Amino acid sequence: MFIAIFALITIVFFNVAQWLGWAGLFLVGWCIYFFRDPDRVTPDNSNLVISPADGIIQMLTEAAPPSELDMGGNPMKRISIFMSVFDCHVNRSPINGTVTKDAYRPGKFVNATLDKASESNERRSLTIRTAAGTEIAVVQIAGLIARRIISWTGEGRNLDAGERYGMIRFGSRLDVYLPLKSQVLVLTGQRSIAGETPIAFLEEGNEDKKALDR
Repeated sequence: MFIAIFALITIVFFNVAQWLGWAGLFLVGWCIYFFRDPDRVTPDNSNLVISPADGIIQMLTEAAPPSELDMGGNPMKRISIFMSVFDCHVNRSPINGTVTKDAYRPGKFVNATLDKASESNERRSLTIRTAAGTEIAVVQIAGLIARRIISWTGEGRNLDAGERYGMIRFGSRLDVYLPLKSQVLVLTGQRSIAGETPIAFLEEGNEDKKALDR
């Protein structure tokens, strides 16, 4: 829809002035680029937490998950990934598991790079439970110019790691909340790729972290 709108605007621009038409073509090209949805190869290890978004690892901290998820007020490890308007905005499940909670909360649209965006901005939050019973949360957060969080999943849905489950239109952020004993595998400033980059290791089951180095 957005591509068609930009294409129609471009035709109008060309009828007004050639330079406006070329500007319109640039917007069409950017729109096509923004809505790209490439295939990804997800690592096969049930204990790995895979990046749910393309972008930059912005913050590694500890914080309580969103209250609407009813996960309690105890802090968890939080990995925040910032998506610029040039990143692919299709979001993918970070683990294999079942969606046990799906909650939407309206809010503000402050800059997604700010820490307060986790509390203040519009967001959609999921709790996902693994087969071993570990629960994590993944939160889509609208940014300064983002105005639409889209979800293709819901409570009771089983997701595979790397499976597409939603997107956010234009610059935004993803927060992942993990148990404190999880081992974070990324650094602040590192670029992550949705569905491919391991961002943490869950201490559960019989998987051995040493297998990652083989």
